[in-house]
Amino acid sequence: MPDLYPVLDAYDCGQLDVGDGHTLYWETCGDPEGKPALVLHGGPGSGCTPWHRRLFDPDRYRIVLYDQRNCGRSTPHASTPDVDLTANTTHHLVADIERLRDHLAVERWLILGGSWGSTLALAYAEAYPDRVTELILFGVTAGLRREFDWVFRGGLAAQFPAQWRRLRDAVLPESDHDADVVEAVHRLLFDPDPAVRERAAHEWCLWESAIPEWPPSTALLPRFRDVMYALGFARIVTHYVRHYAWLKDGVLLEGTTALAGTRTILIDGRHDPQTTATAEELTRRLPLAQHVIVENASHAASNTNVASELVCATNRFATT
Repeated sequence: MPDLYPVLDAYDCGQLDVGDGHTLYWETCGDPEGKPALVLHGGPGSGCTPWHRRLFDPDRYRIVLYDQRNCGRSTPHASTPDVDLTANTTHHLVADIERLRDHLAVERWLILGGSWGSTLALAYAEAYPDRVTELILFGVTAGLRREFDWVFRGGLAAQFPAQWRRLRDAVLPESDHDADVVEAVHRLLFDPDPAVRERAAHEWCLWESAIPEWPPSTALLPRFRDVMYALGFARIVTHYVRHYAWLKDGVLLEGTTALAGTRTILIDGRHDPQTTATAEELTRRLPLAQHVIVENASHAASNTNVASELVCATNRFATT
């Protein structure tokens, strides 16, 4: 199986004004004349990373990364005390991608997205199918209510009982343990007291740290040790979950008819607790889709076997 490509620097970057008081950080790397490819990071709110650059052959791809609204190097950042997330919805993000494509003078591009990024990739591809050459999705989700509820409203509690109990006990009074954890966390994340906000973010991110791998982590993932990153991430994720990403349930599955001619590779870990057979359903609906199940892997894309499959997929589409 192929390794990740070597560490790669961006050759260009900038800030794109997308309206509503938002600017997006973007960067390009690889071959300026290569096949355009866009990476959609997860979360929502995780931000792009140098690791994403290494999934592509830099001699054959023009690789585009960017930070979605309110995260990473985009502004305003969601950790800002008085940040307004009203103009951060799936529909805004889809429009942002099209603005970025136009700004970079890209006619068509391959879209690679993982976890939340796979949902956003489907939403964009179905809205602009003529702009997408291929799709590579991993940790596959499709904005379904069952997906949000499974991960964030107790569906995973049976598999991660100690971690779920800690989160529930930290954000809900003992007399109201049946209340919505997502709503409780979101409210605490905007509490006037900075200590309350930071504790809520810490507890949410402990849950987010536990569930990508098996056995579950008992410590914060390194990225969440940055308090401002954790706060911004938790705010954006709970903002999306409480609104079910502003997507009618099942709309992205129904919209796959627009992608009947789009070659697609779907990659899932065999032991991923966060997916609910979404990739299999997409495979049945997409005539040109291939579903790859990776052994000894869960939801984390950093797993060596998952990363190798992603590199295989980008190599496969590099010259077409």
